[in-house]
Amino acid sequence: MCSALPALALALALSLALLQSSVAFVPIGGGAATHVSITGTALLQKLKETCKAVAEASGHEFNPTGPSAEELVRACLGPTATGEVSAAKFRAALQEVYVQNGLVDRDFVASAPHHFNSEAFLEGRGLITEGVVSIKANIRKQNHQASREMLGRVLHTLQDFYSHSNWVELGYTEPFANLIQPDLPIENIAAKETATCSDCASGNCPNPILANILQEKKLTSGYIGIFTSEKPKGKCSHGGAGDLTSAAIPRGGISKDERRPGNEGLHDAAVTAATSASLQLLEDIRGAAGDRDFLRLMGIDRSSVVCFVIDTTGSMAREIATAKEMVYLIIDSKKGTQDEPSEYILVPFNDPHFGPMTRTTDPEVMKKEISKLKAKGGGDAPEMCLSGLQMALTGAPASSHIYVFTDAIAKDIALKDTILALMRSSKSTVSFFMTNARGRKRRSVTASFNDYTDLALASGGQAIQVTKGNLPEATDIILDTATSALVTVLQLSRSSGSETFTFLLDESLRNITLYITGSRLTFTITNPAGVSQSNTQLGGGLGTIQSVGNLWRIRLDDDKQSGTWKIQMASAQPYTLKVTGQNTITFIYDFVVPFEGPHPGYAPIAGRPQAGRPTMLLLSVMGRKGPASVTVGEVGLIPVSRAENVSRGSTTDMGNGDILVTVDAVPQGEFVVILTGTDSVSGSQFQRQSTTQMSVSKVIVTAVVDSSVEPGQMLIIPFSVMTEGSGGPCSINARNNREFPMTFPKSVPLTTGQYANATLTITPPKDTPSGTDVTLTIEAKTSASADSNYAVLRLSVVTKITDFVRPTCKIDRVAADDCPTNVSQCASFRWNLSANVTDSDGTGIGRITLRKGDGVLSHDALTHLDIEASYNASCCSQIVEIVAIDKVGNVGTCYHSIAPPTIVPSVGPPTIVPSVGPPTIVPSVGPPTIVPSVGPPTIVPSVGPPTIVPSVGPPTIVPSVGPTPTVPAGGPPSLGLARPLLLLCLLLAALIARS
Repeated sequence: MCSALPALALALALSLALLQSSVAFVPIGGGAATHVSITGTALLQKLKETCKAVAEASGHEFNPTGPSAEELVRACLGPTATGEVSAAKFRAALQEVYVQNGLVDRDFVASAPHHFNSEAFLEGRGLITEGVVSIKANIRKQNHQASREMLGRVLHTLQDFYSHSNWVELGYTEPFANLIQPDLPIENIAAKETATCSDCASGNCPNPILANILQEKKLTSGYIGIFTSEKPKGKCSHGGAGDLTSAAIPRGGISKDERRPGNEGLHDAAVTAATSASLQLLEDIRGAAGDRDFLRLMGIDRSSVVCFVIDTTGSMAREIATAKEMVYLIIDSKKGTQDEPSEYILVPFNDPHFGPMTRTTDPEVMKKEISKLKAKGGGDAPEMCLSGLQMALTGAPASSHIYVFTDAIAKDIALKDTILALMRSSKSTVSFFMTNARGRKRRSVTASFNDYTDLALASGGQAIQVTKGNLPEATDIILDTATSALVTVLQLSRSSGSETFTFLLDESLRNITLYITGSRLTFTITNPAGVSQSNTQLGGGLGTIQSVGNLWRIRLDDDKQSGTWKIQMASAQPYTLKVTGQNTITFIYDFVVPFEGPHPGYAPIAGRPQAGRPTMLLLSVMGRKGPASVTVGEVGLIPVSRAENVSRGSTTDMGNGDILVTVDAVPQGEFVVILTGTDSVSGSQFQRQSTTQMSVSKVIVTAVVDSSVEPGQMLIIPFSVMTEGSGGPCSINARNNREFPMTFPKSVPLTTGQYANATLTITPPKDTPSGTDVTLTIEAKTSASADSNYAVLRLSVVTKITDFVRPTCKIDRVAADDCPTNVSQCASFRWNLSANVTDSDGTGIGRITLRKGDGVLSHDALTHLDIEASYNASCCSQIVEIVAIDKVGNVGTCYHSIAPPTIVPSVGPPTIVPSVGPPTIVPSVGPPTIVPSVGPPTIVPSVGPPTIVPSVGPPTIVPSVGPTPTVPAGGPPSLGLARPLLLLCLLLAALIARS
């Protein structure tokens, strides 16, 4: 599936495919199934299942009003919370998975294990195992971005197994569960010297696998050569124009990436199996994470994050008190609304210390931690402000709003370039509240308050100077931005002068606020009807104006007019202007570059776009009812600090709200993205801008991290630097947010247009907790032109584990005799059961939870080897599913239903259909399901509760899903008492019918 699996009918209006769905995985012969669409199908199905389970557990229905991301998120978060909810966080999370899935074809194109090529089955399974361990460890540490990136890579490798191996040619229709269960063997692999394919002179034979390989159920996959045509004698090739081995006998290939004439059935089977395998993997991760954390992993959460970085030196008592009051106000005033923060982050700093970081979803924990802060110490002015900010930027989710409180300049000003790189990479907005220092000595340092202004402007935030006494009046900006669905309409800065600016307000925009920072300035706002209000009219006809320190805040009245507004500015000093509002019409974007190879496409840039050539970006648009409810007008780049026309881009509509934008004439200096369009719901025109400033560079820095690193072990990271400017020495600097020891060259010599290669090593200490997320920044600056660029990488520290056996959960006793057969009388009666949970020789049980059921679950202390769990529920709640997770994330479940089964009569005469494989019970990541069959019921992997489906024909044995039938450790899944009886009845009925 390295290029395309076109033909899966992805009838999901919520398909959030990146450009790779149309370019990086170009379909051959039409169709639309790709790695991205397969991943999207599985993710959306699993997310809907999870949303439904969470909704039912909360006592309300999961009932999306439509198929869009916005409607899915709104329904998943529940009907009781008031206010608008943005799907941007959800869309961005999906994009991260899709991007990393696609980049496997660029970064590891020649790696056989990453694609299950060249019969590298054990190595490929090893990558999946290592990746899943990393995903689960990072989820436990709330490092969701690292988890999503690894999830994309793991899903790519898992999906490739079904396209690149002969799994479906062997007749198997279900996923090979052993790929995600390392405790189960992968056997019957064709030996190195065993021929596997016949020669295909045309290069397009539907199934060239040798007959003996099929009969003996030998597992094989195609060999691929990008630089050589050599392969072992008699072995299958991958095939395709980029595979040189496909011209060597035996010619042709067995890849089912594309849907070609003659291979339609095999291709479709590979797509179906890959989708089912993706669902199995996601169900395992969901079980380890728990439903709510699984949704948070995928960005289904309220958008706002409250993040405070606070100076705690002796003169900061008032600021700490103000920050505490603001946190309490946000928590108390926004509770029960969509604006209630999804997460709270707190980072204290002074000199020489900073941290630790508090990160919690519990508002009471945030209240407790901020109440602990005390102002003490200090004496000299500069503090470790940027170190604390670095901790926040690397610990907070992307696109967070971060507020820094200090009355001192930065002692660690050397971090300024790193902070700029992190802000651009994370697209987070940073605002500084700088109060006047009192009675504190100042050293001779190169830093100044202007550094905070530079950083705030670069991120789209504000640099606010106020007195200590007036600080509370300035913090309304925090309440404004601590909200869901916040959008930017206009953002700019000027050094001085008089200028009139226009901005477009759409009908659906709410809570519109203008922020101006500067001194000795005047302004006049005019609405589309010509009504004006100047800065001297604090309570005029358009809105309410507040002024404190260097900040002006103008909140427009709710009955504002839609259309083009104007603001006339005049100032002898530098100033900034920003217009924001609340709305679900927004966009997310990445600057990208094309890449070549067997499966070309576009990859996000880890630094600044390249100068001297067109700049490209991938942009996803969201409307009130999804991308279909928005018509995009123009997309371009606009300078922030000078008057210049928009550099308009040419656009290519990729479908589903995804747009490829190419801008030929890139503005000089800093710029942002601007988007205009029409909201089809109201017919109103809209305008949106990005917040994070960007600029181009002639320097390029590239680096890739695929694997995690064990505590105490050294990881080697290759990187490359190139310039299209003047050559000469180029200084290298690297930093990581954990301060782990690193080695790297301090300088590399550059020749114009040629890459210089180097390596960096990083070694986490032996006591580093598993799941620790590391953000690494590599910066390069040329001495000739002082041009610079950077690459921001994420890696995970993961302890090696050997326990891959799932906990067992066995139901011992069920007492449901009191439950009436008439369900309408169930309210007065209760039932209960007990179950035994154990992890045998594993790491021990970490937690036991309810997946389904409205009753009460209790259990013994988790320190016991054998844990007795008890469940008690009303007879109206007839289903229970208990989930046991061990300490490394292996998941076991047990399921029971007291509902009587319903047997639907079979339709049609009995016929025996031959099996293509031995019967097997497939390891399941959920409770077993009885599926429709042309024969006796068969247990197959399930992602939901058991269901009895009527048979539509005679008995059959479904094909095995593995070369060797296997049953998961701990025994086959239990169906409870009712299901074995039902199976027996159905088998007897079939035998009677045959006789």
